[in-house]
Amino acid sequence: MSPRRRDAPPGPTEAARLADDLRGRILSGELAAGTPLREEALASTAGLSRHTVRTALARLATERLVIQEAYRGIRVTSFTAEDVRALQELRCALEAEAVRLTRERYGQSWPEEVTAPFQKAMLELERVASTHPDDWRLVATAHAAVHRALVATAGSPRIEEAYARLDSEMLLLLVNLRPTYSAEEVANDHRAFLNEVQVDGESAVRRHLDHGTQQIWPRSARGIDADH
Repeated sequence: MSPRRRDAPPGPTEAARLADDLRGRILSGELAAGTPLREEALASTAGLSRHTVRTALARLATERLVIQEAYRGIRVTSFTAEDVRALQELRCALEAEAVRLTRERYGQSWPEEVTAPFQKAMLELERVASTHPDDWRLVATAHAAVHRALVATAGSPRIEEAYARLDSEMLLLLVNLRPTYSAEEVANDHRAFLNEVQVDGESAVRRHLDHGTQQIWPRSARGIDADH
């Protein structure tokens, strides 16, 4: 008797493929902030139904990479100074709570098994900063991994899940509103950050993120909406 054939795992749907393609083009800057994304044009170009395109755009909307506004349709997300402030405040709330929980468990000196993922992410950030200092998408991606590793020290799946939902929006912010400091400075700031949060806890998180906000503020303050 021949062995029972196992069905191959299902591949990504057409909507997922289109979402992946558009996400890559948005985060690379090919589709700039404010670029309109019209269902009919996308469907024609990709050879897909408008329903499939609508599903793909809905995925990107949940990541806040695109927004839909009445009478303006769907467009690539752009940031005002208020958007930057709100995003950083949410990051701060999640990171500060993660650090509080970790310090509650381990005090001011965290064991190596807890800090190892952070150290690994830091090595990658330093490598990228050294080898690709002008590729801000790579730098931003490595930077995000460092912060995710810090949040993971708390061992709270719910906090990690909530923080992971900010990934795409944060990458878009950093790619389009490139901070005024260099990739090397980003790496140096984060190397000190791990030591600071163990000693100073939540206040170190606030200082770090406030510093980051100030680095992008000169550009974010000139966002699409001049009233913000």
